[in-house]
Amino acid sequence: MFSATVMITASFSTAGMINTSNCRTPLVFRPSAEVFPPFLPKEVEKIKDPFARKLASRIERLPVELSISNHCIMSSCVKPLVQNTTNPLFSLLFTGLFCSSCFEWRYTLPFLEQAGLETWAIDILGWGFSNLESLPLCNVESKRDHLLQFWKAYIGRPMLLVGPSLGAAVAIDFAINHPEAVDKLILIDASVYAEGTGNLSRLPKFVAYAGVSILLKSLPLRFFATDLMFKSIGLDTCLDWTLIGRLHCLLPWWEEATVDFMNSGGYNVAALIPQILKRTLIIWGEDDHVIDSKLAVVGINLSPNSI
Repeated sequence: MFSATVMITASFSTAGMINTSNCRTPLVFRPSAEVFPPFLPKEVEKIKDPFARKLASRIERLPVELSISNHCIMSSCVKPLVQNTTNPLFSLLFTGLFCSSCFEWRYTLPFLEQAGLETWAIDILGWGFSNLESLPLCNVESKRDHLLQFWKAYIGRPMLLVGPSLGAAVAIDFAINHPEAVDKLILIDASVYAEGTGNLSRLPKFVAYAGVSILLKSLPLRFFATDLMFKSIGLDTCLDWTLIGRLHCLLPWWEEATVDFMNSGGYNVAALIPQILKRTLIIWGEDDHVIDSKLAVVGINLSPNSI
């Protein structure tokens, strides 16, 4: 699953959003002894995917002061290899999917960085590897404030904001409420038509805790879901990707943060889509069996500046 959000500051070219056609050098990862940050669960050592191991070694925590509470969150992210302070055209910030982490961008980031783009991957508040020991609220308002304060502290100029799946709802909500921070949007397989978390918001807490532990944290069920989403990837790869997708669930505050988001009602942004004034690129996978690709056409028709 995705659970990260991407912010990008860039200009759309007439040929498309980002041109990487000049990048022809293949990416090669040679065996190396990566040093992982101590806040990652020890199970990170079991991961075999070289792209995931490389990205894991780059994850760090940066302080973010929330304005709607007195919490300072040590927020997990992957910083750009090079921050471009002289040319403000390219600054990307990636978010992710529901209950996911910046690991979702392990294959994408190297190519964008090779193209010379300033690329950030940030974990949305409540998901990923941020330190939530103080147990801040993880509702929509808190997630929006966290993203805004991160942007103010470390980016500070309009960005191209990328959101996949539920990350698209994060991106839309943020762009509507803080248009000064967003230049353009990229929405990938956007999960934006559900009315929040629906009946899940009315579950008793003990039922919600049991549900997230069984459905989202369970290794067998995670493995089964990964196998359904990514067919013909082989047993070893499927297990490895399951470990990657589940890693953040092993942090001690993960269940509390997830249940808090579910009980808060979640994202309900369908009615906001016609209000999106930023230029928006909608991308959908033809083989996406989770969210109907016909909804991409609905999004294009509803959003006045989308392609």
